[in-house]
Order: sequence, then C-alpha cells, then structure tokens
Amino acid sequence: MAIIDTDRDDLHALGYAQELKRGLGGFSNFAISFSIISILAGGFTGFWIGAVFGGPLVITVGWLVVGVFSLLVGMAMGEICSAYPTAGGLYFWSAKLATKNAPRWAWFTGWFNFIGQIGVIASVDYALANYMVALLNLWSKTAIGADGKALVDDKGNPIINLIMEPTAKNLFIVFLVMLLIHGLLNTLGVKLVKFLGDVSVWWHVFGVAIIFVVLLAGPDTHQPLSYLFKYQNNSAWSGGISVLYVFFLGFLLAQYTITGFDASGHTSEETVDAQVNVPKGMWTSVFYSWTFGLVMVAAFILAMPNVADGAAQGFGAFTYMWSSLTMPHWLAVILAAGFVFVNYVCALAGLTSTSRMMYAFSRDGGLPGSKYLSQISTTYRTPSYAIWVAIILAFT
Repeated sequence: MAIIDTDRDDLHALGYAQELKRGLGGFSNFAISFSIISILAGGFTGFWIGAVFGGPLVITVGWLVVGVFSLLVGMAMGEICSAYPTAGGLYFWSAKLATKNAPRWAWFTGWFNFIGQIGVIASVDYALANYMVALLNLWSKTAIGADGKALVDDKGNPIINLIMEPTAKNLFIVFLVMLLIHGLLNTLGVKLVKFLGDVSVWWHVFGVAIIFVVLLAGPDTHQPLSYLFKYQNNSAWSGGISVLYVFFLGFLLAQYTITGFDASGHTSEETVDAQVNVPKGMWTSVFYSWTFGLVMVAAFILAMPNVADGAAQGFGAFTYMWSSLTMPHWLAVILAAGFVFVNYVCALAGLTSTSRMMYAFSRDGGLPGSKYLSQISTTYRTPSYAIWVAIILAFT
C-alpha cells in the first residue's frame, strides 16, 4: 500500500488524479508491451516483407540492426518515463522536454501516436481474422461423391469442403466479432488483460521453442548457415539505387514487429511502483522480443527450400516450407491455435494501450469529444468511452 500511495502522490505532483486502478505488477507491465510486439504475430505475418525485399540477408541484418536501435529507443523512453509515469506517454513527454512550442510538439506527437495506435488494432485484428478462419478449416473434410470416392478438381487435386470460406465478407465478420470481444474484455477491467498478457509471455517462449523444433525436424533438408546472409531480391525493383531501396524496405519486417512498447508507458497509471517497473517493462520487452525473434526468423530462413523457380522464391518458398512440413494433425492445431491466441492478445493489449493514451490525451483536451473520452467507468475504473471509440475507429 505504501508503494501505491507513493505512485498516487507522484501522479498528483504531475497534475493528475489517480482514476485508473493500479492492478499491474512489473511482470504484467512487461507482458503488455511484449504481447503487442509479439514476434509470433508480427514476425510471422510480416515475414513476407523481408522474404520478398532482399531475402535472408536483409531479414538477418534488418533484425539485428532494427533490434539494436529499438532497444536504444526503449531504454531512452524508459528513462523519460521513470520521471514522468503518466498514461499520456509520448505526447506528455514531448510537452515536458520541448524547450519551446511545447503545446504544438505535444499536439503533433499525440495525434501521430493516436493514428498509429488505431492502425495497429485494425491490422492485427484483421490478421487475427485470417488465422481464426484458417484454424477452423483445419477440421475441413474432403468432398465425397455419390460413388463414395473423393472428388477432385481439373488438376486432380482433392476438393475440400471448407468450414468457412476465407472470403472478404467472412473475414470482415470475424474481424468485427474480435473487435467487439476485445472492447468488452477491456471494459470489464485490467485484470483480464493482465491474465491473458501474462499467459501470452509464456506461450511466446514455448511457441518459439516448438516452432524451432518443428522446423529443425520437419524439412528433409536445411540451408547452410551461410544462407542467412544471402541477398535474394524477389521484388520488381533491381539494379542501381533500387538495391538500396529494396534493402531498407526489407527492414520493415523487424520495424513492424518490434514496435508498440510504449504500451508500458500508457499503462503506467495502472502499474505499481511505476517509476521502476515501467522502464523495465519497456526495455526488457524489446530485448527479449529481439533475441527470441532472431532465433525464430533464423529457423524460418534455414528451413526454407532453395526453389529454383523465381516465382516461388521469397514468400512463396516460405509458404511452401510450411505446407510441406509433415506433422500430426494435433500439432498443426496447436500451432494454429497458438497463432490465433498471440494475435488475439496482441490486439487486446493494443486496445488497452490505445484507450489509455486516448483517455490521457483527452484529459488534456487533445481530442474531439475530450469531455467524454476522458471519463472513467465508476464500476470497472476503465476508460470505457475511449475503448469503444477506438473500436469504432478501427472498424471504419
């Protein structure tokens, strides 16, 4: 209780009342940022970027370089947050550190942060919808004709009766359902987010280990270690300055994945001993995501087949690798369910971070409708208006 009282007094000194409930410990604060980074969500979903733009060399070098600079950014942000542990995060720090035009810096930073966070919720929930449909279709059956034999298409491939066709309409419906569930769980309090985030950390650890073993034992052949540093441009751009352009486009794989660790700052008003635990949550979430992610992408690369056909290089080789792996159905279900879960928690934690940022930004009058967006549910002590407005914006 003494620590919570100190946290409350520190927040009062910054000019804000303690409205949110402090229910997060150090590990849970780390777990929220770690779950938003989610190497199993961003690393898997965005792997095609590196596979197409520069291949193994760009993936390996990009992960190392982006990881180093992300760690430096996380450590710097943690240092600032230890002095200003508020849910506002980036925009509030900009206001405090600017030597002039502080309101303008805060306004621009807040709006860029706000727009980016909405984009994160939408993109991760759409990826989640794709994984959900793929998981359901693992129980699909081969179509059987009147003669009792399996039906085949013109190419001789068996016709599968999918449980849910991955059409744009079906994906959008699943996307909407996931958004609504995320909004409901966030509204009901931070304890649910805390529990799922904590579980997500351990699933990332064991999930990467399972994937590593599957990729080690599954393919008949593996690439040599030197393949990690092979440049393989599978894009439409080649030669001259395009080589440099392609090289840095490939970096987007790591940049898309190792992001969102400002969530530790946005949940600082709900974290016990925030001046210590929030900075730790920031830099450790980046460090462990970087190191575990490096193992994962290296396993992906070394298991990729060396397909001669240029059209099957890059992401084509990556998908071919997964489709050619031999594994029991139960293991395929576990891996698919794991990808669904990490994407689910990634989007859930992303909404937590976004709603807290919106609440804090509105508390300072930075958003339209600030009077409502800055209100807290008296029952659950969560920013309910901000949560559901974020859902609506991600939906649109």
